[in-house]
Amino acid sequence: MAFVHVNGIDLHYTIDGTQGPWICLSHSLACNLSAWDAQVDLLKNKFRVLRFDTRGHGKSSAPPGPYTLDQLANDVQGLFLHLKIDQAHWMGISMGGMIGQTFALKNPNFFLSLILADSTSRRPPDAEQMWGQRIKVARTEGMKGLLESTLTRWFTEDFRKNNPIAVNRIGMGILNTPSEGFIGCCEAISKIDVLDRLHEINCPTLILVGEHDHGTPPEMSRQMHDNIKKSQLFIIPNAAHISNIEQEQVFNSMIEKFLNEKSNWTL
Repeated sequence: MAFVHVNGIDLHYTIDGTQGPWICLSHSLACNLSAWDAQVDLLKNKFRVLRFDTRGHGKSSAPPGPYTLDQLANDVQGLFLHLKIDQAHWMGISMGGMIGQTFALKNPNFFLSLILADSTSRRPPDAEQMWGQRIKVARTEGMKGLLESTLTRWFTEDFRKNNPIAVNRIGMGILNTPSEGFIGCCEAISKIDVLDRLHEINCPTLILVGEHDHGTPPEMSRQMHDNIKKSQLFIIPNAAHISNIEQEQVFNSMIEKFLNEKSNWTL
């Protein structure tokens, strides 16, 4: 466990692996770095795997918001500077994908590759109302008021029924997310609008999305794919929003194939 003071906050991070290129993993809203455990097991023998708790999540500071995506990207930049990382691969899911896109547009040529899972580049028309309702619940009821609706969006009914241990673990992560951090990050991601700039991203990019993801639906991933020149798109069957957990084997197979092509390592 390690912390670094960057951009006015204490950012919690971990590193697994001692050799190879850096890969940074960025989690979803209302999760923490442990959501990547299954991917770390795959990557740590050939990569130096950096994970961090986003501002307002896990063991990182949770100052009052609102936050912005530029601010979240600047947190990452401070972490990279602290660790003297000048190039890395990036894998982000949902909010983590939005942070990755924002960072890539602010720092051209930094990323060796991007993996964007169950993410988006443009807020939906009802974003203000949708996120406003979730923020209101978080303020009045705390994270427990968001637990069931979040798990229902994140996983298919079959997965929730047949994998109670995994669902409970993610549920505890939701409950343990500070309300201030959740609200601050809601403010940030509800305003994303970078779709028209994605043509500026030059690095190889893998876009993954669950076929039943209603929060960041496959249609948005197709638009991202259309706008990022060096991108591949794969729609993961029988998965909703947190596809790296719901379809761990398929997800890992796709990132393994992609990273083997984009790095000098064979996983």
